[in-house]
Amino acid sequence: MNTAEIVYNGELRTTSTHVRSGTVIETDAPVDNQGKGERFSPTDLVASALGSCMISIMGIKARDNNWKIEGTKVAIVKHMGTEPRRIVQIDVTIDFPAGHDLDDKAKTILERAALTCPVAKSLHPDLVQNVTFNW
Repeated sequence: MNTAEIVYNGELRTTSTHVRSGTVIETDAPVDNQGKGERFSPTDLVASALGSCMISIMGIKARDNNWKIEGTKVAIVKHMGTEPRRIVQIDVTIDFPAGHDLDDKAKTILERAALTCPVAKSLHPDLVQNVTFNW
């Protein structure tokens, strides 16, 4: 079974449908690459996938250990390079809410989980992943 089906709509816009759920995501090419920039770009989705994967894997560890990390926020900054045009760095800032009551061991477990998430391990090793944990 396909994971996703993607249709090119013209004007550098696509519609991706997640086959199993029917969820839809539209993309636009970014303004600096001839697009409208009215939606996530494909490279925005790659950068966002890193943050989403990190917090999801941390969520699994938190659930398994009865730790509360609800309300944790992830901010992403994507840096593009040229020749070839590609993502060269993704800055990930993970902000935990006050009162989480996690000890140093729990923090270490959660940080390791984030840094070894499947997306982090799937990205090219030349792509800098700059991750900050704000406890």
